[in-house]
Amino acid sequence: MPTTSSRPAIFYGWFIVATTFCIALVTVGGRNAFGVFVVPMSEEFSWNRSTISLAAAIGFLVNGLSQPWLGRLCDRFGGRQVILVSLALFGGTTVLCALTFHLVFFLVIFGLLMSIAWSGASLTTTNALLSRWFQRQRATVLSLSTAGASAGGLLLVPFAMYVLQRTDWRLTWVALGALIFVVALPLAFLFLRNDPTDMGLRPDGDQPAADGSQTHPAHGTPGPLETDVWPLALRSLPFWQLTGAYFVCGFTTAILTTHFIPYAIDRGFPPSTAATALGVMNGLNIVGVIVMGALADRWRRKDLLAVVYVARGAAYALFLLAPGTWSLWGFAIVTGFSYWATAPLTTSLTADVYGLKTLGTLSGITFLVHQVGAATSIQFAGLMRDITGSYTIPFAVAGLLLLPAALAAFSIRERQYSGRFRDHNGR
Repeated sequence: MPTTSSRPAIFYGWFIVATTFCIALVTVGGRNAFGVFVVPMSEEFSWNRSTISLAAAIGFLVNGLSQPWLGRLCDRFGGRQVILVSLALFGGTTVLCALTFHLVFFLVIFGLLMSIAWSGASLTTTNALLSRWFQRQRATVLSLSTAGASAGGLLLVPFAMYVLQRTDWRLTWVALGALIFVVALPLAFLFLRNDPTDMGLRPDGDQPAADGSQTHPAHGTPGPLETDVWPLALRSLPFWQLTGAYFVCGFTTAILTTHFIPYAIDRGFPPSTAATALGVMNGLNIVGVIVMGALADRWRRKDLLAVVYVARGAAYALFLLAPGTWSLWGFAIVTGFSYWATAPLTTSLTADVYGLKTLGTLSGITFLVHQVGAATSIQFAGLMRDITGSYTIPFAVAGLLLLPAALAAFSIRERQYSGRFRDHNGR
């Protein structure tokens, strides 16, 4: 009789990919819907754009400052526990935003508590967890998870605008918070696991060697910078090349979550059209981020990262220079293929160069710098809007910064430092 294998038909890691996709969908999607609230909350409380931008900027900054600490907790205790607690806090604080009656209240709830919770359930922590489950297909898997953030923008930004136009902004906050408790939290509780070894499995679903030894996977040879002491990574050039480029990534994406819809409205586009364009941008990125992830498991990640930054720069030029509706939809389409693609490329390249033992901490530090860029762009754009009456200057600055970001990514010596290439170059 033929023998049967006890190997599961579906590797459990794919259930974790599906779960992190859904977590990103409702958390990032809900957070990206902030632009929907800018006009109605400003009108109700007589806030100018600088004031409401301050709330968003503080939120991004707090999110970044808390990320290394939560990443460190993930490295020490496991991502599952951190993600569960963070999702519960994220859902609760999203609902509490509906009770806003004063700027200080909104700053504490949205800018402080929700932003800390977002750190614990962010792509940084979920991608660090996923990196333990996959090695050969790491970039592909991280891209699939990150695509959840794009799907969230596609679905939840128009959804939030729909609810807002039929009810009010308070009930819209409640609806977004309810999605956390109904979708993300139950899935995380049921399916997330910290490490394949906890279930007697190996990364990628590989079978143990016949003699029971732990052999290296195809691209698992340690690189020269791999470390279990995270401060050592801060002394190496690739870390700062990645981090410097990621600062620009934060600058050029966060400005969109807060100011894209108001900017489009200022230029005469209806609010529903602006929200739809932002949704299309996120929807197209589902394709872009998955394609980039698949390519990154075959080609050099740093080259693809540079291509993403160049494409985003071209989109900003199109937004500022093209006439009429061409600028709005051209920007949405071109940016759509690059909007979130930097996240899986940056995380997977960090894992390749520095290993997994400190990935949560290092990704947290990189994301901190990303969020500093995010907070800077949000506040800068709000101030310039109040001073000049236009968003043209901050959007132009964002586009120009993408050139040095592309150069920083392209100049990383990936073949020398990445463990993926150690077997090929013989060192």
